[in-house]
Amino acid sequence: MIIDTHCHLDNEQYQDDVDIVISNALNANVKGFVIPGADPRDLPKAVELAERYDEVFFAVGVHPYDIEYFDNEILEKYATHPKCIAIGECGLDYYRLPLEEEEKYENIRKQEEVFIAQIEFAKKVKKPLIVHIRDASNDSKKILLDYNAKEVGGVLHCYNADEQLLSLAKENFYFGIGGVLTFKNARKLVQVLNKIPQEKLVVETDGPYLTPHPHRGERNEPAYTTFVVEKISELLEMDIEEVKKLTTKNAVNLFKPLSNII
Repeated sequence: MIIDTHCHLDNEQYQDDVDIVISNALNANVKGFVIPGADPRDLPKAVELAERYDEVFFAVGVHPYDIEYFDNEILEKYATHPKCIAIGECGLDYYRLPLEEEEKYENIRKQEEVFIAQIEFAKKVKKPLIVHIRDASNDSKKILLDYNAKEVGGVLHCYNADEQLLSLAKENFYFGIGGVLTFKNARKLVQVLNKIPQEKLVVETDGPYLTPHPHRGERNEPAYTTFVVEKISELLEMDIEEVKKLTTKNAVNLFKPLSNII
């Protein structure tokens, strides 16, 4: 079986056929799904899906692009739900920073503040982190180390192939590998894949985004984790079934409640 450790099933792109999307994935032997928190306004849909499907779990958190909606009371409200298994996706994203210097500085400061708050909250409720890092490896790593995030660990979602982040494997962090691995321009990730400890590899889609080859340009969905697994199998010269077992075991080690669906 395969576990999709990061798929936004609460996204509006799935609103008309989410049950079909989940059914297609189950038929493709994808037997577990984790919906990350991004925009708190989508949380009710994530909870509804998690309560309707044994295989669906969710996280509560705020994406760097949605920091204006950060509210600690919302985290407190949802983190106690039995299907809430992580905090995030939280982190730093410098890809779309404002051009004006003062606004840029203020945005970075606010992103860091919200990221730190979610790390501290994760430690409080003893749940792992789902971490988003884009064009911000140095600052993200420093915050994770300075605030002792290894206490709860987590996953570097959509791992960006920055080798300086590999040392976080020793800090209780896993590495989420998705459709980017199948892209023709993914040379950096292809080259660094075998440097990731195999016991720290997990599979994800980030659906509806980052659709793997041969479906690029289409909406991504959990069933397409099969293409990610195939590519990992090819690059690491491992049997496909071995990759499925390995990444499922790793996902369960990271998100303990997933053991209920094995």
